[in-house]
Amino acid sequence: MKRGSGILLHISSLPSPYGIGTLGKAAYDFVDSLSAAKQSYWQVLPCTPTGYADSPYSGTSAFAYNPYFIDFDFLAEEGLLKKGDYAHLNFGEDETCVDYEALFHLKNDILEKAYQSGVERYPHEFAAFKFENSSWLFDYALFVVLKKHFHYLPFREWDKCIVEREPAAIMEMTQKYEREIEIVQFTQFLYERQWFALKAYANGKGIQLIGDIPIYVSPDSAETWAHPEYFVKDGSVAGTPPDYFCGEGQLWGNPLYDWNYMRAHGYEWWVRRMQRSLHLYDILRIDHFRGFEAYFKIPKGGMPKDGQWVKGPGGELFDAIKTALPMPPIIAEDLGAIDDNVKGFLDYCGFPGLKVLQFAFDEQDSFYLPHNYPRNSVVYTGTHDNDTTLHWFQTIGPETKRFLEDYIGKTAETDITGKLIRLAMMSVADISIIPMQDVLGLGGEARMNYPSKALGNWKWRMKKDAFSRERIEWLRTETEVYGRTQEKG
Repeated sequence: MKRGSGILLHISSLPSPYGIGTLGKAAYDFVDSLSAAKQSYWQVLPCTPTGYADSPYSGTSAFAYNPYFIDFDFLAEEGLLKKGDYAHLNFGEDETCVDYEALFHLKNDILEKAYQSGVERYPHEFAAFKFENSSWLFDYALFVVLKKHFHYLPFREWDKCIVEREPAAIMEMTQKYEREIEIVQFTQFLYERQWFALKAYANGKGIQLIGDIPIYVSPDSAETWAHPEYFVKDGSVAGTPPDYFCGEGQLWGNPLYDWNYMRAHGYEWWVRRMQRSLHLYDILRIDHFRGFEAYFKIPKGGMPKDGQWVKGPGGELFDAIKTALPMPPIIAEDLGAIDDNVKGFLDYCGFPGLKVLQFAFDEQDSFYLPHNYPRNSVVYTGTHDNDTTLHWFQTIGPETKRFLEDYIGKTAETDITGKLIRLAMMSVADISIIPMQDVLGLGGEARMNYPSKALGNWKWRMKKDAFSRERIEWLRTETEVYGRTQEKG
C-alpha cells in the first residue's frame, strides 16, 4: 500500500439535518475536504444494518447495507421523494448525536414512499441487482419483514415453524408479505446506487475508501436464522479475556463459526463475503483478525473467566480467499492478546497490522512505539474503541505521562493531539489514519464507543463546518511535511 494518510469518520457521524449522516451532500463535501488536505484515505466503520444497541460490529446481516445512510435529498432530486415527505419530521434535537429511536420510527416509512415512486422507474436495474445478490438478498429481506411481523422479538422466539424454516411456513409468509419483501430489497438497491456514486467521486479525487467488517455476525441476524449450519450448535459464544479495553474481559455473545463445516465447503461463505466487501471498498479492514488464528470461546451461560482459546482456521482460510482474490488489499486489526502464534499467522498472511499510539506509552519498549514499526503497518492515534486523544491525555497515569513526555517532549492539553498526529504522520508506517475527533481536537464527549458499555454508543456526529479551512490547511501541511500527500507513490 502506498504511503499516505487519511481520516476515520463513520458515515453516521457526518452532519445532516435528518438525524444521522448519509451518503448525501455532506459526504461529497467531506471528500472535497479530504482532497484539499491532501489525504489519500477515508476509513468508515461497518456499514451493515444494525440491531439492538446500534453497534455496527454486531450487524443483522453480513452482506446488507444500513438503510439509515440513504440520503433523502438525493432521492428527491431523482423524483423518488418530495421534500414534504420528510423535511417536516423531527429526527432529533441534538446535531452532535444520532437519535436511533427517531430513525427507527421514521426512516423506513419514508423509504417505502421512494419504493412506490421508483420500483417501476428502474425495472431492469433492480432485476439485475436482485439477481447479482440472490445468495443473500431474499433471506435478508424476509428476515427484516418477519422481525416486524413478530414484533421485533429475537428470531428464536418466533413461531417454531418459522425458526426452523419449514418450507410451507416460509412459502406462506413469502406470499403474504411479497410487497414488503420487495420494499426491503429495493431499499438495498437504492443504497447501492448512492454508495457507488460516492465511491466513484472519491476515487476520482484520489481518495481510497477503507471499509471494515467484523469477524462475527449478530446472534439475531439473517445468517444465524437462514444458515444455522454455519455456526456451532453448543451455544458457546465469542468474547475476549481481560485486556486493555476491559479488565474483566468481554462477553460479546456472537455465535461462533463451525469451522469444520466451513472447511468442508471450501470456505465458500467467507470467500463470497470477501469478494463482496472488496467490491464495495478499495481496502478492507478485518476486525479481530487474531480470531482466525485462535478464537476465545465462552461456554453457553458462562462469563469471560470461563472461556478458553480454541484454534481457528488460520492460513488455510486466507489461502482460499487469495485463490479467489489474489493479493487482496486487507488491513488486519491485530489488537488484543497477541502471542507468537498470532505473529506467525500475520507474517504468513502478509497483511499490515495496526499500531495505536495511545497504547504506546505504558511500557518502555512497546511495539506500539513508532521506532519499532515495520513499514507494512497502519498507525492510528486511537481507534473507534479508544477515547479521544485529548481525554486520554487528561486521564492517563503519572508514569505513562512521564514516559510520553520523555518520548515527545514536554506537552500540555493544548498541543497533545497535534503532537500525536504529527508522531503518527512522521512514522515509517505506510498508512496513517486519524479519527476525525482528534483532527478536531475534541474531548471525551466525542468518544464513539466504550467497549465495556452495552448501550449509548455509536452516537457522535460532527458539526457542520467543523472541518474548517484552518483545520484543512493545518492537516495538509502536516501531510506534505511527512511525505504522505496523494502525489507520493
